[in-house]
Amino acid sequence: MQAAPDVNLHVQAPKTRYPANCLFANCPGTKVGLGKGDFIVRLSAMGLITNNTHSSVNLRNAPAPLNGRQGHLNATNQAAPEFTFEYFFTDHISLDAIAASTRHEAKAVGTKAGNVDVGSFWVLPPTLTLAWHFRPHKRFNPYAGIGITVAFFHNTSAAHNNLGLGNNTFNKLKLNPTVGPSFNLGFDYQVVGNWFFNFDIKQIVLLDTPIHINHHNSGAVGRVHAHDSINPTVVAAGIGYRF
Repeated sequence: MQAAPDVNLHVQAPKTRYPANCLFANCPGTKVGLGKGDFIVRLSAMGLITNNTHSSVNLRNAPAPLNGRQGHLNATNQAAPEFTFEYFFTDHISLDAIAASTRHEAKAVGTKAGNVDVGSFWVLPPTLTLAWHFRPHKRFNPYAGIGITVAFFHNTSAAHNNLGLGNNTFNKLKLNPTVGPSFNLGFDYQVVGNWFFNFDIKQIVLLDTPIHINHHNSGAVGRVHAHDSINPTVVAAGIGYRF
């Protein structure tokens, strides 16, 4: 008598080359590129270049040798981490917001008292950008955008210079919030799965930021006012994840 065949002899679980969570792999359902409905969060290394395209320092009611408009301001460049949050309303149109804050040193250069330290400040420049993506649902997707920036200045610290007059002429540092447009170029490249490499350049236009450098009636000579068109260029590169 012949034994009945074992129907379970060749039954086995199907093999797969994809990990169970598909976090670092191109799984069968992984979409190629970015498009409508996608939300991506990025962490980038950012460099902020302060161009200081136009600035001035004005000492009012100071002794004759030092009185009047003179010199200009320089703010240092800085690097910092940056977070970006972006949502795609259509395959081509997205809105993103950046979050970062950088610390800068300021110096008055070419004044009648020479080069003088002004102090330091932090800037928080939240920026909203509306971008057009040229190649949706492709691994390489360049884009261009336009947006708006509101620059808030915080944790300011004056350098307490006296310009040789025996008083703390530079005894306060306050920068008024400034609003300006921004222009944006960059690209996303899908590395693997939902992970993307991003490179981004923003040119932010912050014209004529008012700066107050001393307290009124504090024993300092007159009033010290300054203006600076910082106009920073922001260069960032980092990794993003699509949810």
